[in-house]
Amino acid sequence: MKPGTKPLSGRTMTHAERQARYRAKPVEGAPTFRDRKAADRRSRLQRWHDVVALRKICDLDPFKLEDVVPRRGFGRD
Repeated sequence: MKPGTKPLSGRTMTHAERQARYRAKPVEGAPTFRDRKAADRRSRLQRWHDVVALRKICDLDPFKLEDVVPRRGFGRD
């Protein structure tokens, strides 16, 4: 294990001091950086089906969609 940073006060912090510093950090307004993107846990087959479904939506003719009358329950009650 790599050694940590040197303590500023000359002595190591106790667990309570370390916990208090950790909890006070967001209160001070220190920015928190979260630059990791969430992992896509879908299978390759599921991702492929999602892409194909989006392409089918893009291939629809918008003029034909204007003629479609939605069923009851879509804001038409």
